Amino acid sequence: MEQDLTRGPVTGTMLRFAVPMILGNLLQQTYNVADTLIVGRYLGTDALGAVGSAYTLMTFLTSILLGLSMGSGAVFSIRWGQGETERLRDSIFTSFVLIAAVAVMLNAGVFLLLDPILRLLQVPQENYGLMRAYLWVIFFGILATFLYNYFACLLRAVGDSVTPLIFLGISAVLNIVLDLLFVAVIPWGVAGAAGATVISQYVSGVGILLYSLRRFPQLRPRRRNLTLRRENIGEISRFSLLTCVQQSVMNFGILMVQGRVNSFGPAVMAAFAAAVKIDSFAYMPVQDFGNAFSTFIAQNYGAGKRERIRGGIRSAAVTAAVFSLAVSAVVCLFARPLMTLFVEAEETEVIAIGVQYLRIEGAFYIGIGCLFLLYGLYRAVAMPFMSVVLTVISLGTRVLLAYTLSAVPAIGVAGIWWSVPIGWFLADVTGIAYYLLRRRTIEGRLTLR
Repeated sequence: MEQDLTRGPVTGTMLRFAVPMILGNLLQQTYNVADTLIVGRYLGTDALGAVGSAYTLMTFLTSILLGLSMGSGAVFSIRWGQGETERLRDSIFTSFVLIAAVAVMLNAGVFLLLDPILRLLQVPQENYGLMRAYLWVIFFGILATFLYNYFACLLRAVGDSVTPLIFLGISAVLNIVLDLLFVAVIPWGVAGAAGATVISQYVSGVGILLYSLRRFPQLRPRRRNLTLRRENIGEISRFSLLTCVQQSVMNFGILMVQGRVNSFGPAVMAAFAAAVKIDSFAYMPVQDFGNAFSTFIAQNYGAGKRERIRGGIRSAAVTAAVFSLAVSAVVCLFARPLMTLFVEAEETEVIAIGVQYLRIEGAFYIGIGCLFLLYGLYRAVAMPFMSVVLTVISLGTRVLLAYTLSAVPAIGVAGIWWSVPIGWFLADVTGIAYYLLRRRTIEGRLTLR
């Protein structure tokens, strides 16, 4: 099921590779969305707010592992494009050991620091116990998240974006079934919803691990590859650590915004929890298209195909813009019906707050669409530091404005919502300007490969 992204029509090749990634991550979103829907319907708005806030925290934690895996995936794509299987096996062993060690330390750390983290997030007392019970169970899924994301990035790097979709499809269905069983049938509350997610994550994580080892025996490290060489550690670190920083900064900023949201009370927490799920579904496809674009650029970068990269940039920009504008129209027009999928119709205050969020942020999805392409481009051409810079600009602006604007009584919580698109567009302008100014340097790097 693997594809060679260095050949064939540019747009068609990218889309065929991107569509399974898009479908896969939409399925991945159902993990927490299923929790949100079922918890909101069966356990009420306090439980909904607790699960929603927990989702933001878990996204931050798993973004560390995702960033490390994505950075390693860029190295894998370049090696695959160059046809250097031996060096690819070296990279696979080195990155797996390093990221697995981070996953274990992260897992231990969050259990030890659970209560300080909850206090930092300013969780209201009525949500505290529920959120703690949910997180205590959900943290057991961190290692499963590592396994899935690592091997999904590896498979995508060699052109297989279909298999990760299949494993996610299986686990997503299992998650929904177990959610209904552990919450609606067996009254285990928020801990039951978390348990359903953890079990489903291990199904996808262990499943994709076993498949990868069996399907691609040529990628399994040999005995001579089982050494942590300094040059391999350096290469993996350059890509992975900066991509990890980029992902972590992005989600840490969101986590800080979550703290500000929590300070406005349970109604705003519940509205934000529901609206963020809609938001994630809305721009997730363009995020995954950006990741597919990154793999496309990285393989062609490794193969030294300058003109194909130029064509890919033009095609991706048009595709992302058209999609983003279409989704913006849908979200703005149907904000209220979308909110009622998560919240009972009589919860009018929660719905009104969520609709305001969706109509402000949803109108500007083209900003995040462009930003995802810039992240993917700089990661693919071995300049991941620029992704970090753009993330700091985007999220730094968002956090600063969220706290500043929302403190103005005439603006209130709407200031948090407006901070998001402003941050996107400032980062877009910076990223595009840098590319135009350094275009010759970037293409010169390509020529040297």
